[in-house]
Amino acid sequence: MSRKQQLLKRHRRNKRFGLLMALVALIALGAFIWWLPLLFLPLLWVAHEAWLADHLFYTPAGDYTYAFDGADEVMGVSLQGGRLQLPAAPVAEGATWVLQVELRCALLGRFFDPGVYIEGAGGKDLQVFERGVRGKRYLNLTGFDTVLRQSQITLRGRFCRLVGQPRLWMFQQPDLRRKRVMVIAPHADDAELAAYGLYSQADEAWIVTLTAGEIEAEHYQAMGLSSAEAARLKGRLRAWDSIAVPRWAGVAQERCVQLGYFCLQLPAMRQAPTTPFGSREADMTDTRPFRTLNALPLPGDDGVPTWQNLLADVRALVLQARPEVIVMPHPVLDPHPDHVAAQQALHEALQGLQWQPEILLGYANHLHDNDRWPMGDSGAGVALPPVTSEFSVGHPCTLVLDRSLQHDKAMALGMMHDLQPRPPFKRRVRRVIQRWLAGRRSSPYGENEFFRKAVRRHELFWVLTDRHQGVHRENV
Repeated sequence: MSRKQQLLKRHRRNKRFGLLMALVALIALGAFIWWLPLLFLPLLWVAHEAWLADHLFYTPAGDYTYAFDGADEVMGVSLQGGRLQLPAAPVAEGATWVLQVELRCALLGRFFDPGVYIEGAGGKDLQVFERGVRGKRYLNLTGFDTVLRQSQITLRGRFCRLVGQPRLWMFQQPDLRRKRVMVIAPHADDAELAAYGLYSQADEAWIVTLTAGEIEAEHYQAMGLSSAEAARLKGRLRAWDSIAVPRWAGVAQERCVQLGYFCLQLPAMRQAPTTPFGSREADMTDTRPFRTLNALPLPGDDGVPTWQNLLADVRALVLQARPEVIVMPHPVLDPHPDHVAAQQALHEALQGLQWQPEILLGYANHLHDNDRWPMGDSGAGVALPPVTSEFSVGHPCTLVLDRSLQHDKAMALGMMHDLQPRPPFKRRVRRVIQRWLAGRRSSPYGENEFFRKAVRRHELFWVLTDRHQGVHRENV
């Protein structure tokens, strides 16, 4: 069982116990006042949906535990009257800027999402944190370079207050858009969620999708298909998406590759590298139907779904593309089993290979302990995610997306078939309740939660390997 599954199991157990105790108390009171349970049970359910339905597997009243290199810290920073004051030092253009602040939640911040307004001549932003926040958090100030230099940024809490003095780090980074970029996507839409802004602007981009993503095809079963037929149809659609949608960003079709391995089978394949693992739901053991749109011949074109073939495919693609930057799921932050296996496959494929990338970047489309991150609304900046353990995660690297690019990214996500079906009825009801009682807004781009989480002012990556600054192998 993965760490996220363990956390979710514990969270559900604790929640059931709390709700059971509340129910017992209501029944006991009902023995004296018969109508009390009838009144309070619906109110209890509404309160749960409004304020207790988030999957938050850590206490918000604790610090995030990042340990950034002191060499990257900007000394002499202070917050005076809400204005961030920097020393008279040069400010590097295009750097990633991270500000540590300490927050104290106000009473309303237990019912409405607290956050920090960031305002300057270059615009304004609102970066949101957990309800009940109390401790150190990390704002992403990337894109405010000019006003940072002039000490013209103001910070203001919403349903929380800033206490003490902040700390600021500046992480210099190359212009990734002027590099050959390869994005490793476990499923169709992972590349768009994590890195559409990057790959759409790169001098040369390659999108490599590892699986057909054919499982969980209930939406297609409603059309009258059997479970296997629905899974095969969904796999074909997502294979098409993985090739066609990057064309919206100008990526040539011959640089979009679908390997067609089967969803949630990558971890098992790694455990037995020469054993074929067919689809869990599509009644298939041949990957070739999902690889028909590829322009390049690959070692795994015999259709056998083995780890050995997957590594051979990845090696061939790296040698063909010679990417300077490879973007992959983060080995620590992203817990999805296929995402974990995808970065492991890349790491194994690179061992002893003639071509090595200059930079490895990690992304997190999922987290272990907070399903709402990035918190806040579409278009907002991306504050750093919760890190409450001793694991090293690398250092952040941020790309800024203007409004036009955000709109293009939203349209790319809208083309992805897996993000098109309506959410379940219960989730739609929850959103209505949260909009009215918790002040949360839906994304204007679509109903799927990834429209809110991914269409943002920032795309946030983590530098895992940099040939020019040393290799951080413990992260990979």
